Amino acid sequence: MTNENKKICDDNVNGTDNITNNTNKNNNDNSTKLDYRIERFNKQLDFIKEIDKLKQVLRRTILLDASRRENDAEHMWHMAVAAILFAEYANYRKDLDILKVLKMAVIHDIVEIYAGDTFAYDEQAHIDKEKREKEAADKIFGLLPEDQRNEFRNLWDEFEAGSTIEAKYARAIDKFMPILHNYTTKGKQWHNFGVTSEKVLAKNKIIEEGSEFLWEYVKYIVEDAVKKGYFPD
Repeated sequence: MTNENKKICDDNVNGTDNITNNTNKNNNDNSTKLDYRIERFNKQLDFIKEIDKLKQVLRRTILLDASRRENDAEHMWHMAVAAILFAEYANYRKDLDILKVLKMAVIHDIVEIYAGDTFAYDEQAHIDKEKREKEAADKIFGLLPEDQRNEFRNLWDEFEAGSTIEAKYARAIDKFMPILHNYTTKGKQWHNFGVTSEKVLAKNKIIEEGSEFLWEYVKYIVEDAVKKGYFPD
């Protein structure tokens, strides 16, 4: 074999080795990416499965047909739709990030899977509410991949703080919905739990921070509810 032919053979062998090495490297890279995606997907699945428990968390609010108590999942869905419909009545609506509001709407009560629903007018239950819910937030959002865990926890914290225009509007809708339910069902739960008109107005005044329009409507229906005997006053 001439030196030239030997060089060609050596080059071919080296080239084959390089292709094999590159193929192995690509396979390893793809395997690593797949492992990462599977791990991430499994965490997301765990979260999705866990929040199904929201359907079992019952609120004091009853459905509009008064047939049964509403659960947390139903409340958050109803709240999200209302947030879209009533966005035109939000304070600072031109600057409002409605997507952020919707995210808050569908995660704000997730912590109640572990913390339970705290009745708005139960002062004793509110003593440790913040502690219970923060611990629950650590647990439930901790199931998610880090980036989504941080996003969801930050949104939940923002909603709880109620300082941004999105949080104020989301909280306004959250407070408005039970009042609408109670008014529509002729004050059934207001009577059952001894909730007065004064308590409703005092507890829900934060609605005004998110929507002055909705607050005016609340005052109107509360006044009307008093006239119709919907309160145990």
